[in-house]
Amino acid sequence: MTAPLYNKEILRLAASVADRPRLTSPGATAERRSPTCGSRVIIDVIVDDDGRVTEFGQEVRACALGQASAVLLGQNIVGQSAPEIFAAASTLRAFLVTECDHPGDWPGLRVFAPARPHRARHASILLAFDAAAEAAQRASK
Repeated sequence: MTAPLYNKEILRLAASVADRPRLTSPGATAERRSPTCGSRVIIDVIVDDDGRVTEFGQEVRACALGQASAVLLGQNIVGQSAPEIFAAASTLRAFLVTECDHPGDWPGLRVFAPARPHRARHASILLAFDAAAEAAQRASK
């Protein structure tokens, strides 16, 4: 028997997505959309001289999976660099398509294990991480 796709933990995370409003003066912004489901994420960041995120904001219009992913991103993005965020996104992507059995070191991502067989849902889960990696890279230049 497989675990439910929208479990209590994902729904709990999704309900707290409004906790990180957009920044008024970001160092960089990136937007990602999923053409499959229409989910959209806008990520704002400010980075320090070492390229590490010091401030983070977001606007999320996504399903519960995309919202939960954005919350997990926001809980741990401060202090991360663009390469670290890219690595987290790459590992999460590999985990979702079952190329590896561990979602990486970013806390909480194992919650997406039930989404692995649902390929159409992967894009929504990855939106926030992909946008954050791009924003952090832009802000670091």
